[in-house]
Amino acid sequence: MAQKSEIEWTDATWNPVTGCTKVGPGCDNCYAERFAERWRGVAGHPYEQGFDLRLWPSRLEQPVRWREPRMIFVNSMSDLFHKEIARTFIDRVFDVMERADWHVFQVLTKRSSLMRNYVRARYDGEPVPRHIWLGVSVENSAHVKRISHLKDVNSEARFISFEPLLGNVGEVDLSRIAWAIVGGESGPNARPMEEDWAVWIKHLCDRDGVEFFFKQWGGPRPKSNGRLLEGEEWNGFPWQIVPAPILERLTM
Repeated sequence: MAQKSEIEWTDATWNPVTGCTKVGPGCDNCYAERFAERWRGVAGHPYEQGFDLRLWPSRLEQPVRWREPRMIFVNSMSDLFHKEIARTFIDRVFDVMERADWHVFQVLTKRSSLMRNYVRARYDGEPVPRHIWLGVSVENSAHVKRISHLKDVNSEARFISFEPLLGNVGEVDLSRIAWAIVGGESGPNARPMEEDWAVWIKHLCDRDGVEFFFKQWGGPRPKSNGRLLEGEEWNGFPWQIVPAPILERLTM
């Protein structure tokens, strides 16, 4: 399934894999699981299997058919580095991303060590192609180790999603990170985000030269409480790492 995205920091989603399993408190109220499980057992629906892991080889070529450059969030409904996804299938996803180099692909994972190991093996010390952005999700201080795994990959385009932000991340070195996205949890059981947690990450970004994007406060719905932090919108974006075709489209 590929579609225009309502996520503020991307243009489209591409899901060659759907379904996942939980690896931390950030997964407790997973929006993707909540959506997918609504359709479990509905014959013929893409989520007939609910949120069980499923590979979709038929979707692999979708980005190649999109001729207009766009920002593409890879596996918004899964995690490409889930331990049950065969390396050979991950290879096929990366093959497509490398071929469709007029897009920017945003790959976000909580399985940061598996991503690091895969990328090191695939590129053997060479840099990751600049149009493939690699990111990790960090929900609190207990999971900041994912950031060090991210720094272990040879890439200019590293990003972090602090969403849902469930606690203060503490003293973290964000140098060599291009972009940080912060957001509160949304949905019927959303846990509140404290302002100090978000302001602290903004301080870290200012200190370490990282673009800062404040996505939402969250609540029952994503837009419930707006996106003003300290009375302002923060729409930082790492323009310096955007390849020329995307840059031209975004700045027209």
